[in-house]
Amino acid sequence: MSRAHDVIVVGGGVIGSAVAYYLSKKGIDVLLCERGDVANGTSSSCDGNVLAIDKMPGFDSQITFESQKLYDRLETELGHDFEYRRLGSTLAVEDEEQAVTARDWVRRQKQAGLPMRYLEGQEVHDDEPQLATDIIGLVECASDSSLNPMAVVFGFVLASQRHGASVKRFTEVRSVVTGGKSEVTGVDTSEGRFAAPKVIICAGVWTPALAGTVGVNVPITPRKGQILVAERTKTIGRRKLMEFGYLMAKFGGPAKRKVEPDMEKYGIALVFEPTPHGNFLIGSSRQFVGFDTVCSSRVNTLLARRAIRFYPAIRDVKVIRSYAGLRPYTDDHLPVVSEAPEVPGLYVAAGHEGDGIGLAPVTGLLMSQMVTREQPVMPVEPLRLDRFQRSSVGVGHASCS
Repeated sequence: MSRAHDVIVVGGGVIGSAVAYYLSKKGIDVLLCERGDVANGTSSSCDGNVLAIDKMPGFDSQITFESQKLYDRLETELGHDFEYRRLGSTLAVEDEEQAVTARDWVRRQKQAGLPMRYLEGQEVHDDEPQLATDIIGLVECASDSSLNPMAVVFGFVLASQRHGASVKRFTEVRSVVTGGKSEVTGVDTSEGRFAAPKVIICAGVWTPALAGTVGVNVPITPRKGQILVAERTKTIGRRKLMEFGYLMAKFGGPAKRKVEPDMEKYGIALVFEPTPHGNFLIGSSRQFVGFDTVCSSRVNTLLARRAIRFYPAIRDVKVIRSYAGLRPYTDDHLPVVSEAPEVPGLYVAAGHEGDGIGLAPVTGLLMSQMVTREQPVMPVEPLRLDRFQRSSVGVGHASCS
C-alpha cells in the first residue's frame, strides 16, 4: 500500500477536478484518480455552458448563480485560459402561448435575484438579426457564460498540482475499501490499494457502480445527448441561444411543444453555441439508452432540422463532426453533493445532468466545506443523498409550466 492521503477523489472530469482544486487549496493532501486521462469522459463530450437561464427559479437558479460568481474570477485564480466569455444567453420564444409562460419565467427568476429580461418585437431581431422572422420574443440572462470544457478541467488539475495534489491518470478505481466499522479506509485500483479516511466519488454516470461496492445506492441514470459541430463560417448568432421549448424537453411537465413526434421522442430542442474560433455547436437531444454513446444519424438529422428552423441562414453550412455524451440524470434534476451517512468517510459529488460544467466551482467549494466541517456558502439540504430515501420519487419533479 502506498502512503496515505487525507482525501481520495475518484474521477478526473470537471466535478472531480474542481473538488480536488478546492480541497488542495485548503492545504488538504488530495489524491485524484482517473481511469483514463483527465477530461476523458462526459467533460469531453459536452458544450461549455454556465447557465442560469434554464434553471428552475429558487434553489436551482441560486446555486448556479453562486457558481457563476466563482467563475468570474477563476481564470485569474487558476492562471489558465479556458476561453471564458460572459456574453449572456437567450431563449427564443415561438408563439404567444410560449410568450405567456416566458414572461412569467422572467418574473419568477427576477424575484430569485437573476439578471433577466424579456425582449419582444423589433428588439428580438436587433439582438439576433439571423433569427427566423417569426420568432416573437427572447428571454435574456445577462450573467450566463460559456467556456472550453476540457480547458477548464486542465486548469483545475494543474492548479491542484501546484497546491500539492497528486494525480493518478490511467488508474481505475475498482472499489471503495472499508474497515471493521464500515468506515472508509481507501480504494482498490488497477495500480494497487491507496489509503485515505475520506473518499469522494465524482464519477458521473459511473458513480452508482462504484458506490455500490460498499452498498450505497446513488440513483443516477445515464441520459445521452448528441452535439453537431459546424464548420467555420460567417457570424450566425453572437451568443448562446436555446429555444424556449428546451425547458419543456429538459424538465417535462404538462406543456407540450408544437413539433413533430420524433422531436419529442428524442428530446430534440435547439441549443446554439458560437465558439471563439468561428464555428458553432448545435444541440441538443435527450435519450435514456443506457451507456450507448454512438451517434444516431436520425438524431443528427433532427438536430440540424431544428437548428435551421431558428436560423435559416445555416441551411448550407457544413457539419464537420458529431459526438455524444452521457448526462448523469437524477429524478429531481439536482445533483448529489453529500456525505453517504451509512459509510463514514464516503462522499458523493455527481448527478449534475447537463449542468456539470456550470456547477463545478460551487460543487468543489461546497464539498471542500463539507470535508473540513466549515459553514457552507449556501444550504446543502436539497443536495443530500438521503433525500431519495425520504420520497419514492425524490424531492419532486420540476416543471416549467
